Amino acid sequence: MKGAWDGVNAFVREHSRNTVPGFNLYSIMDAPMTSCGCFECIIAVIPEANGFMVVNREFEGSETPCGMGFSTLAGSVGGGIQTPGFMGVGKHYLLSRRFLAAEGGLPRVVWMTKEMKEHLGADLSARAVEIGMPDLVGKIADETIAVTPEQLVEHLKKAGHPALSMPPLL
Repeated sequence: MKGAWDGVNAFVREHSRNTVPGFNLYSIMDAPMTSCGCFECIIAVIPEANGFMVVNREFEGSETPCGMGFSTLAGSVGGGIQTPGFMGVGKHYLLSRRFLAAEGGLPRVVWMTKEMKEHLGADLSARAVEIGMPDLVGKIADETIAVTPEQLVEHLKKAGHPALSMPPLL
């Protein structure tokens, strides 16, 4: 389930003057949705971890597993740019039952800022329980645990994070 509709994509194609041929609402790897730059957070693929990181606008650091902070990442997704592996979204999209459904959803999140984990808190934990992974949030690293891909993968292995056993993203 990627979340694409022919009529919507025809409209997007026409009104973007053929610069965006179409998009998928529930996929970050195949024709991800575009954004103008008003997103609250950015999701980025971390190939070494077979998952995604989430960094929010308020995060002032630049040390993340992909090596880029929010403002640098924003250049990859803002202004209607469509970049597979990167997507600007609202914070609460992470709680959606359709969140990155094409790639496996919430179990693909391997890193998120501590602030995001605290902001989503009980709702994120409730969503993890709902999908049958009550300990998932504790397995997701943040900047106090890992800031490099190597540190992240080491944490994920120790924690038994499900992303490591999911089908490869790339």
